[in-house]
Amino acid sequence: MGSLMKTTIDIADPLLEEAKAMARRDGVTLRELVERGLHLVLAQRDQPRFVLEDGAFKGEGKGLTPEAEAAGWDEIRAWIYEGRGG
Repeated sequence: MGSLMKTTIDIADPLLEEAKAMARRDGVTLRELVERGLHLVLAQRDQPRFVLEDGAFKGEGKGLTPEAEAAGWDEIRAWIYEGRGG
């Protein structure tokens, strides 16, 4: 491990108590627990984020029939589940 630097951080009391209890259960120091958490957060930042592909309708027109344009959500939901027992 590299050099150590002392620092002070403010942690909400309930979170600190929970962290201390977890450290005791795991048999590690609070410092080790905090360092593990920081390592996890920093490693997650380096992971590529999931991006949902554009699933927009690419057919002709605007994608909605005139009936659907004029319908309310309850009616559209009924069409979606028609014949599916719902």
